[in-house]
Amino acid sequence: MIPKLTTNKMANAIRALAMDAVQKANSGHPGMPMGMAEIAVALWARHYRHNPANPQWINRDRFVLSNGHGSMLHYALLHLTGYDLSMDELRNFRQMHSKTPGHPEVHVTPGIETTTGPLGQGLSNAVGMALAEKLLAAEFNKPGFDVVDHYTYAFVGDGCLMEGISHEVCSLAGTLRLSKLVVLYDDNGISIDGNVDGWFRDDTPKRFEAYGWNVVRNVDGHNVDAVDDAIKLAKTSDKPTLICCKTVIGRGSPNKAGSHDVHGAALGDQEIAATRVALGWTDLPFEIPSEVYAAWDATKQGALLEQDWSGLFRAYDERFPQHAGELLRRMQGELPGNFQATVRDYVAACVEKKETIATRKASQNTIQALAPILPEFLGGSADLTGSNLTNWKECVAVRPDQAGNHINYGVREFGMSAIMNGIALHGGYIPFGATFLTFSDYSRNALRMAALMKIRSIFVFTHDSIGLGEDGPTHQSIEHVSSLRLIPNLDNWRPCDTVESAVAWEHAVKRQHGPTTLIFSRQNLQFQERTTEQIAAINRGGYVLKDAANAQAILIATGSEVDLAMKAAAELAQQGVAVRVVSMPSTDVFDRQDAAYKAAVLSKGLPRVAIEAGVTDLWYKYVGLDGAVVGIDTFGESAPAGVLFKHFGFTVDKVVAAVKHTLA
Repeated sequence: MIPKLTTNKMANAIRALAMDAVQKANSGHPGMPMGMAEIAVALWARHYRHNPANPQWINRDRFVLSNGHGSMLHYALLHLTGYDLSMDELRNFRQMHSKTPGHPEVHVTPGIETTTGPLGQGLSNAVGMALAEKLLAAEFNKPGFDVVDHYTYAFVGDGCLMEGISHEVCSLAGTLRLSKLVVLYDDNGISIDGNVDGWFRDDTPKRFEAYGWNVVRNVDGHNVDAVDDAIKLAKTSDKPTLICCKTVIGRGSPNKAGSHDVHGAALGDQEIAATRVALGWTDLPFEIPSEVYAAWDATKQGALLEQDWSGLFRAYDERFPQHAGELLRRMQGELPGNFQATVRDYVAACVEKKETIATRKASQNTIQALAPILPEFLGGSADLTGSNLTNWKECVAVRPDQAGNHINYGVREFGMSAIMNGIALHGGYIPFGATFLTFSDYSRNALRMAALMKIRSIFVFTHDSIGLGEDGPTHQSIEHVSSLRLIPNLDNWRPCDTVESAVAWEHAVKRQHGPTTLIFSRQNLQFQERTTEQIAAINRGGYVLKDAANAQAILIATGSEVDLAMKAAAELAQQGVAVRVVSMPSTDVFDRQDAAYKAAVLSKGLPRVAIEAGVTDLWYKYVGLDGAVVGIDTFGESAPAGVLFKHFGFTVDKVVAAVKHTLA
């Protein structure tokens, strides 16, 4: 047991580093790190199993700072425990190209498990990590060989629990009994606007008990032993645990502690000096006594923890070599050796069958073809499995007492997407989850975070346009595809038939460093004939589907409108107008191609007409201001799909007229 005097110094080291770094940057949030310092000592010094020398150790515990504005708490912990995060990096807090950005960012700072800041999403990622651990343990552990055995810890504040996403994910975590998820709640009653009593009076313990959580109430968050005891108690429960820690924001600051003044602004030189006196902290800014470093240092213990696990894993490998190799492959994010051949054979089968089916069904068929060789597939849907078609014949539903590979997320689109991000970050699975495209709005910030973190989350969106028909404008996507294309590093695919759907799935699975949306139709789409060369070109995002000698114009289309473009091209040919048809299932991928390829597909000097059942603005970057776009810039109507397409001008006559207008 670490002496109390030492734990006090350990906590005060966090406070000193936090207030000094924020002061130097003249920007940041010192209040939370100062208020949660003792909670951090209890967790990181007494329970957290990690190895600073190897932040990617497979069986490490995961730690998520959901209230990510208090990032200096995490940076202080990483520095003090021995990660590759120097004091110079702490001095450069919130500065350009430092390893200490304003909010924690995975892949930037060693030891950061997820990017946090948008409140509630870190907690949601933690649920995903805990779920991944539980499912991997059920799949790979053998009697005497618990090679997957770690906890997920999350720090949260009032703001995280106010966010609606916290209700979505914590309800599901309780239902699935994620017993190795431990959440420590910084209950200080303060947010940016002041005392939360004016707008947040939830009985949080009762709320979590109603979710099926184990709740430890009224813990003194400034008593290391009390927090330690609460964590020990959490580890005995068969439920996820919420530890409610009563704290004072900015503890140690004589004049600002307990007020919103300390939440998001530097303390100021005078208050920092007064705080140093109040804490008995006599060291200069950014100086830590050697005995405090020694108390925090986790390098030796971390090396021993990993060494012990490595010994266990070697024995596991000798006894269960196939399982050991599979676990390593999946945790490293590598695809099986027969993946490419399986895709090739499946695409060939699609070409042979020439099926005219909805692309949502084409998607399900692709999942069915890939699932046998991808045990890392972890699918799901936000209560629309029968519509999204993300299940497959052999899939097993995840239940509280049943491991599986398909998750019924319930009507929780945002929560589903953020949980998927946590699963992807944990490793071992390729998560995909689905809803209707119009409800991508509910998920949007999680999609943005997946793109920012460059992780392999696959978001399946079906019912992609007015083509869903009678459900009407509330469910008909108009602006959604174009708006998703605005998110950097998010690849969006809207395929036109079975072959393009298979290639889109291939791209999403192979793309290890970024998320993908797969956007599918409710209605049947006509199969398109292609050469071998054209099939290979689909991977480039856009390609010539039908060329014509002496083409006078180019038609560009995606998804359900590709067949319309082909029919319009045939009609134009009868009228003596030769046109090229370009299918562009992914504008994002096409935009990354070299200039020569793009010029070969979209030849300069030829007028262009784009066709897509969505808003028109984006397409002018491809057709130019002199080109034309056949699209829809209003909300839809409730009617059968065929009636709607005719009503909104998605007809051969309309496309023919648009081409002739550009040629006039």
